[in-house]
Amino acid sequence: MPAMPAPVLAPRRKTRKIKVGDVYVGGDAPVSVQSMCTTKTHDVNATLQQIAELTAAGCDIVRVACPTQDDADALAPIARKSNIPVIADIHFQPKYVFAAIEAGCAAVRVNPGNIKRFDDQVKEIAQAAKDHGTSIRIGVNAGSLDKRLLDKYGKPTAEALVESAVWEASLFEEHDFHDFKISVKHNDPVVMVRAYEMLSERGDWPLHLGVTEAGPAFQGTIKSATAFGALLSQGIGDTIRVSLSAPPVEEVKVGIQILQALNLRPRKLEIVSCPSCGRAQVDVYELAEKVTAGLEGMEVPLRVAVMGCVVNGPGEAREADLGVASGNGKGQIFVKGEVIKTVPEKDIVETLIEEAMKIAETMEPVEGASPEVIAAS
Repeated sequence: MPAMPAPVLAPRRKTRKIKVGDVYVGGDAPVSVQSMCTTKTHDVNATLQQIAELTAAGCDIVRVACPTQDDADALAPIARKSNIPVIADIHFQPKYVFAAIEAGCAAVRVNPGNIKRFDDQVKEIAQAAKDHGTSIRIGVNAGSLDKRLLDKYGKPTAEALVESAVWEASLFEEHDFHDFKISVKHNDPVVMVRAYEMLSERGDWPLHLGVTEAGPAFQGTIKSATAFGALLSQGIGDTIRVSLSAPPVEEVKVGIQILQALNLRPRKLEIVSCPSCGRAQVDVYELAEKVTAGLEGMEVPLRVAVMGCVVNGPGEAREADLGVASGNGKGQIFVKGEVIKTVPEKDIVETLIEEAMKIAETMEPVEGASPEVIAAS
C-alpha cells in the first residue's frame, strides 16, 4: 500500500507561483529554505565555498550582499558557478539592482525603504527583470522603513510594514510585472506574525518569512520557530529564512527542522529520545548522542527510539521502526514493533546502528530532509 501523506495543520494558502532560478516559490511548490552568505561577495572563491556548504546542508536558495562595485562585478561568476539559485541583496544604490539583473542572478532583493528614488525607478527595474527572467523580492524591513511611514505610524508597526509592501507591489503590478515575492520582517515575532497575517489577506503574492535580527543561535531559533510555526500552521508562507547570529549552515538546519516538525518537508532520520528523569536506569543523554552520531548522514526516513525506562520506553520503542527500551543494565531491541533481542547496556549503541543499517538497505532515500532529534516525555 502507498504511504499516506503526512498530516498538516492547515492547507497552504493559495499564492501565485514564481521562479527563482530553477526553484519554484508559491503555488503548490514546497516551502523552500534560504540563507545568506557571510563572506564578502567580491571574494568569489570564499563565497562559492560557503554556497557549497549551504547546498550540502539542504539550502534551496542563497542570498549574497552587494554593497560595492567590486561585489557587483563578482555576481556573474558566482551566479554562473553556484549549484543553487543566487539572489543579490541590494540596498541604497539602485545601479546595483540593474547590475545584478545583468549578471544573471536568479532574483534580486530590493529594500524600498533605503534605495534612492526607488519608486521612480520601478518601471525600469520591472522591464529589466522581465527581459532577463529575473524575479524580485520586495523586502520591507522594520529597521529600514520608509521615513514617510515612520512619520505616519510613529514606529514600524505591522500596519506600516504592510502598507509599504502593498504600495510597492502595486507599483510593480502597474507595469505588468508579477514575478515577485514579499517579505515584511520585524525582530518582534508578534509584530511579524501580525504583519504577515494582514498581508496574506491583501493579495495572492508568495511570501518570504523571516524574523529579522532574531539574535544568537538559541534565542533566534526560538523566535523563528515560534513565528514560523504560527504562520505556517495557518498555511501562510512559501519560503523561509532563519536569521541567526551564527554560521549560515545553522540557519539552514533550523529552517529544515521547522518544516519537518510541521510535516512540510519529509524527514530522514528521526530520533525519539526521552529527556531522562529519576526513573532512568541508563545514561540516556549519552545513548542518544552516540546513536545520532553513528547514524549521521542516513538518507532514509527511519524513526529510532532511544528510551531509558519502563514507563514510556517499551511503547515508544514498539511504535518506532527501531528502538531500545533500557533498564537494569540491558536493553530490549525492537524492530518494527517486535522484540528481536536483549543486549547488555554496553552493546546497545552498536546493536542499534547495526540493525538500522539492515533496515536502511530495504528503504528508499528521501530528498530534502535532515536528521531530527525529538524528545519524548
